Amino acid sequence: MNETIEFLVRHGAAVLFVAVFIEQVGIPLPAAPWLLAAGALVGTGKMNWVVALGSASIGSVAADSIWFYLGRHYGNRVLRLLCRISLEPDTCVRRTEGVFTRYGMKGVVVAKFIPGLSTLAPPLAGSYGVSAPRFLFFDALSSLLYAGCFILAGVLFSRQLEQVINALAGLGHSALAVVAAMVTLYIGYRYWQRRRVLNELRMARITVDELHQRQEAGESLLILDLRSHFELEQDPAVIRGALHVTMDELRVRQQDIPRDRDIVLYCDCPNEVSSARMALQLRQQGIVRVRPLLGGIEAWRERRYPTEVRTVGTTAVQGFGFVQGEPRP
Repeated sequence: MNETIEFLVRHGAAVLFVAVFIEQVGIPLPAAPWLLAAGALVGTGKMNWVVALGSASIGSVAADSIWFYLGRHYGNRVLRLLCRISLEPDTCVRRTEGVFTRYGMKGVVVAKFIPGLSTLAPPLAGSYGVSAPRFLFFDALSSLLYAGCFILAGVLFSRQLEQVINALAGLGHSALAVVAAMVTLYIGYRYWQRRRVLNELRMARITVDELHQRQEAGESLLILDLRSHFELEQDPAVIRGALHVTMDELRVRQQDIPRDRDIVLYCDCPNEVSSARMALQLRQQGIVRVRPLLGGIEAWRERRYPTEVRTVGTTAVQGFGFVQGEPRP
């Protein structure tokens, strides 16, 4: 038995706990290789499957519980933080919200298997006010399924995986260099992807000072708040005069957008990714007088410019006027 396998046999529970905890807490280091290796050891009788499954699941639930309680107490601020430090732009938040809105707590189970969503689902559940016992039940279930699937795959391919482990062990210290290089390449690739998306969305932004000056001058602007219904429920304050419409609703209503007015789009996300993406799509449809707001709603608040309350029940009609509900000062 080589030293690598012996180390995993002796410290397998701790290694799996740490590996899964690190992954679920949001650090971009995948736990799948460790789970597969543990499965290979289970398949050859060198590790107890209960120990492997239990330690991995506990590591997952521990990390998720931290984010759940942070989401419960800090709401959207936690989601913005995760989006800011994530190697993916803010689309990860919107995808998670979509899964959670569509499937409810079952979405926690689904999100566990989707990179980028598994870390965001717990704080989102906390923000939604899901009870702790209900969250822990579904999170424990998803953690067991997640770890179990990889461990089972390791059992089924235990012979091939053990050969890989032996080959790496034979490399000695060179194996560590290979693993470190692969991790570095993975993180570098994800970072490159993020920069590529942001570069694609580069366009002229309008600053909050310029927008406020144009409002004060009485210019006829169409200002659209693109946050989700959930985000609006959590924070109903919008820029004075803005209308709320989700990105999906705006895509359907493109024919209603006036071509004779300047349009300002804003969201609540780092780098204005959502509003810039939507502005780019509108320009491709021939709506050229559109710009995202630099810094979004947060930059507007920092300057203490006027806001008003908008409810989710307020909807837009043709020409983007109000059909029900009115803004409240």
